[in-house]
Amino acid sequence: MCGIVAGVAKREISEILLEGLRRLEYRGYDSAGMALIDNEANLQLHKYSGKVANLENAQRLDPMQGCIGIAHTRWATHGEPSAVNAHPHVAGGRLALVHNGIIENHQQLRDELQQQGVVFNSATDTEVIVHLIDRALTPGTPLIDTVRQVLPLLEGAYALAVIHKDHPNELVFARKGSPLVIGVGIGETFVGSDTLALRSVTDTFVYLEDGDVGFASAGQYILFDAAGNTVDRLQARLEAHEDATGLGDYEHYMLKEIHEQPDRLRDTIGPAQLDPGLFGAAAADVFARTQAVLILACGTSYHAGLVARHWIEAIAKKPCQVEVASEFRYRDSVRLPDTLVVCISQSGETADTLAALNHANDSAVVARLAICNVDHSAIVRASDLVFLTRAGAEIGVASTKAFTTQLAALMMLTGCLAQAGEDTTVASHAITAALRELPAAVEAVLAQEKAISQLATGFIQKHHSLFLGRGIYHPIAMEGALKLKEISYIHAEAYPAGELKHGPLALVDADMPVVAVAPNDELLDKLRSNLEEVRARGGELFVFADKAAGFSDGDGIHVLAMPHCGELAGPVAYTVALQILSYYVAVAKGTDVDKPRNLAKSVTVE
Repeated sequence: MCGIVAGVAKREISEILLEGLRRLEYRGYDSAGMALIDNEANLQLHKYSGKVANLENAQRLDPMQGCIGIAHTRWATHGEPSAVNAHPHVAGGRLALVHNGIIENHQQLRDELQQQGVVFNSATDTEVIVHLIDRALTPGTPLIDTVRQVLPLLEGAYALAVIHKDHPNELVFARKGSPLVIGVGIGETFVGSDTLALRSVTDTFVYLEDGDVGFASAGQYILFDAAGNTVDRLQARLEAHEDATGLGDYEHYMLKEIHEQPDRLRDTIGPAQLDPGLFGAAAADVFARTQAVLILACGTSYHAGLVARHWIEAIAKKPCQVEVASEFRYRDSVRLPDTLVVCISQSGETADTLAALNHANDSAVVARLAICNVDHSAIVRASDLVFLTRAGAEIGVASTKAFTTQLAALMMLTGCLAQAGEDTTVASHAITAALRELPAAVEAVLAQEKAISQLATGFIQKHHSLFLGRGIYHPIAMEGALKLKEISYIHAEAYPAGELKHGPLALVDADMPVVAVAPNDELLDKLRSNLEEVRARGGELFVFADKAAGFSDGDGIHVLAMPHCGELAGPVAYTVALQILSYYVAVAKGTDVDKPRNLAKSVTVE
């Protein structure tokens, strides 16, 4: 959740660290801080509650400089958002540390340290680490040796970076359960929570494995694995990409990313050929052996999995189970023989999804497939097959283009699974046609942006909302509800429309806007009856309906005429319309669209 950036170089790096934090702020923005060691070996520190901008202001008013330093942007777990709980944490005015993760035995360690006379300044779990290292360090002992001595005492997950004024040319770092990468420069070495933090200074990265500990000087780094052996990790050079950190002509990253979707879909789909090789060299054999599919995901990615279940069962004729990854490993479950496990994650570092992936590794599993937006991520490295979406860096916390490119990838997976079966020519042609249709279908929805934005006024004074869909559009309604509550703070729930009479109808009144997804499909007449139930009870309807569905504006009903698109492309098109609605509701309410309260982009803690 939190973001770490650190570095050691032959040049002054304070601005590099700040730029890294700007790029990492999507991981958390409860507080921010930075520590540097200057040329006189003095440890300097700034840390402030709130966003990185507060740290930037402090740096302008009271500049710190140094060639070695650490920085952090926080998503609070233990301890409220405040300056005192902000990282870096310092011990003895000489040792500073930043951390992403959760130390599960922190209370026990805190009690032991307090009995030894240690005074704590914060309520964080992180502060125990800095005091443990400080107390263990002896003169003449390399800092990394002391860190390696302390790490076995920690239970839980961590990515951390450490500096010490008596070791002014040594940056120490470690990873267990939380992501961390090395950025390799010329005469300089950086460490960050992800590659995005460091793309302004290097395109060459080393991806640390669990248990890795290392130290870096200006021109080199040395790594030790979990067994204590020196180890070389493969350096990966990332291809140049368009800088995603600029807003261009857009007011918010979310709006920019909504509008990027046609191009990102084109990048993901490519020539729209159902080639198993896109999923890995062994994919054709795996798909031929696959008899069932298990999808593991969280949040928005979970909704993508629910959509895919409809496709996989209807088109590929394979039983498909979709599980919330955070719950999957905590219950007994039975897998069908020859199950393909599919993990969906934007970041590839979602702790719950990674743990679920590792849990689903038994004799019934034919292979594990990652659908992910970030190459070399932990989930990608742990999987047998990989499909990389081409969404590009997604800065807005509320996912948009990552979701629609996931749907495109899952549609391609469905087609490949269908191809591996019998009598699939019609299905393959339908999917290929739908893939080619997707970018234009989304562009047609974007052309309706002004009309959709005008619906936002109906939500400004509301505190609750209900989203309805049937069949494959129920998970689309779920995604629409999630977007609305994420960025506008309006409580929103999604239900299959047929379930209204089984309880939710009791909530419907004039103060409960009801959003309905109404494509012109075989369930339209049943949905229409469900909506009449809402109107009969004084509910206000906002209906996103195919222009041929026969809905029109009237008393208590507002209709957005959706451009017609094919059956398979429909879920993507209607998703984009709901993204636009949520965005304009949030703008009208004046919330922080890109950085909604209490949330972070990448959930790397359990």
